[in-house]
Amino acid sequence: MKYKLMRNVVLFAAGAALVISGAQARSPEQRQFFFADKQLSDDSIHDQVIRKLANDPDVKGGALQIDVQEGVVTLRGKVETEKQKQKAEKLAKKINGVKKVINEITLSRK
Repeated sequence: MKYKLMRNVVLFAAGAALVISGAQARSPEQRQFFFADKQLSDDSIHDQVIRKLANDPDVKGGALQIDVQEGVVTLRGKVETEKQKQKAEKLAKKINGVKKVINEITLSRK
């Protein structure tokens, strides 16, 4: 009985060591590439774009509409400056899973 328990402990430890050493053998770039093929849902992309725009002090994206279809993000709404419009597009493009950004934001007149 002790022999089987000891053998199982040794096998478990050896297996754990192999798993840990294999995980550490990859560089950060390789690990990132490993997850690069994962398809993000449109809902997930939508939520991330909303958070990114709302948290940006220049864009203040709460008044913008964001639509996502198969990874293509469409931005609509009004902002005060061209800088805000361009920054909103730039921020949306940085979100993982975004294939393209269609910027239909218009400038509001003061």
